[in-house]
Amino acid sequence: MNNAHRTPRNHPIDDVITARGLRRTYGAGKTAFEAVRGVDLQVLAGEVFALLGTNGAGKTSTLDLLEGLAAPTGGEVAVFGLDPRRDRAEVRPFVGTMLQSGGLPAELTVREALEMWRGTCTAPTTADAVLAQVDLTDRAGVRVGALSGGEQRRVDLACALLGRPKLLFLDEPTTGLDPESRRATWRLLADLKAAGVTMVLTTHYLDEAEALADRIAIMHKGAIARSGTLREIVDGHPARIVFDHPGVPLPPLSGARIDAQSRVTVSTHDLQGHLYELLGWAGAQGLRLGGLEARAASLESVFLDIADEPAATPELIGATR
Repeated sequence: MNNAHRTPRNHPIDDVITARGLRRTYGAGKTAFEAVRGVDLQVLAGEVFALLGTNGAGKTSTLDLLEGLAAPTGGEVAVFGLDPRRDRAEVRPFVGTMLQSGGLPAELTVREALEMWRGTCTAPTTADAVLAQVDLTDRAGVRVGALSGGEQRRVDLACALLGRPKLLFLDEPTTGLDPESRRATWRLLADLKAAGVTMVLTTHYLDEAEALADRIAIMHKGAIARSGTLREIVDGHPARIVFDHPGVPLPPLSGARIDAQSRVTVSTHDLQGHLYELLGWAGAQGLRLGGLEARAASLESVFLDIADEPAATPELIGATR
């Protein structure tokens, strides 16, 4: 049976990945560190799910658990309804993984590296097919070590695609790519999604998550801080109006929060109304609001605000675990 048209045990799964109360602790005793703290998440069939994280958020540890590379300290995870670690032999043929660093032998040519990787796949496509997908056909005879960083990332992606996966883990897939190659990769991922491939994407490029992801989860200090569609994450987050302080008392703006420093920042859930009110007040006073900026809430503003939030619980969990 063709690998592209089945899942493990031929079982139709709407939730490709489910995690409940997922935890991962490093060390023991007083120096034990809990990197993943009760994570719940769900990845639906055919969607692109972006897992974002602030510095030290536990994103990599979470990916290790989802990929079956490590056992959780607590909670449970299922991929295609199976345990990705215990049932690895059954799950692995349907999963492609693109790591942050592929580590292919530098002395092999691109084709040799792909043929080597192809030998590890259960029902692979051809090296020529994936070379065409990642636009590296003309580099097939070049040694991996002679490729640019961006080209090496495309070889890593080609390896992940060789097994015709139903689920792709993509860890920083466009790092090192020039803008044209990055957009080409976006188009390829869109084509894969249209073909029914489910993807878990991690990226430092927030515009990449905005462009590709159906749903997004943002991790902070080992937990999911926000999750949902881009609209769900952004809705409810305040817009901002920023301008140079005009040197006179500012008008009250009902429902807004005003931080009146040398640059005034107005946080508001009614951007249009409060901007109209401010401009009307300034006009009546004969004032110009220097350096005026009006910024709608964005994934970037949500992400940066989360990065400034303190941890909910101490990172060092001591001897209580």
